[in-house]
Amino acid sequence: MTTLTIRIDDKLDSQLRELAARTGKGKSEFVREAIRRQIAIARFEDLRRRLAPFAEAHGWLTDEDVFEEVS
Repeated sequence: MTTLTIRIDDKLDSQLRELAARTGKGKSEFVREAIRRQIAIARFEDLRRRLAPFAEAHGWLTDEDVFEEVS
């Protein structure tokens, strides 16, 4: 496992400490989950960007267009 050091402002640290205390989870667990979510979002956005030309070629311009096609 790798250690990552980050700097956060006092308000964010306070919010993170309060959340950790309230839930019984560690601060690191929340930070790891936030990073996982951001990676998933970035991957989704990249995939969507790369697939957009193919979707547009089939007339799928919105999420609703895709939903109607697969429903």
